[in-house]
Amino acid sequence: MAAMDLFGRRWALRILWELRAGPLGARTLLARCEGLSSSVLYQRLRELTTNGIIAPSANGYELTRLGAALSHALQPLNEWAITWAQAQAQEQNDQNPAEA
Repeated sequence: MAAMDLFGRRWALRILWELRAGPLGARTLLARCEGLSSSVLYQRLRELTTNGIIAPSANGYELTRLGAALSHALQPLNEWAITWAQAQAQEQNDQNPAEA
């Protein structure tokens, strides 16, 4: 349950998703996560670091071995989200055919 509390915090999963391809600095993370404040970013970075999910690196922050394993586990969720978004768009088109 502690993991759900950590990952359920706003922006935590998005930060992990952005770090999946390699290390990023805080400024880059802020730019990629539109709407994320610097104070929340640094709070999440601290929490994720304390819990061994990410680690500071020469290039900013990077996933640890545990974080990389979590990143792989998020891929099916991302695939489901794409399918869901497409279904939502299709349903919207079906309800409003004149706007399509």
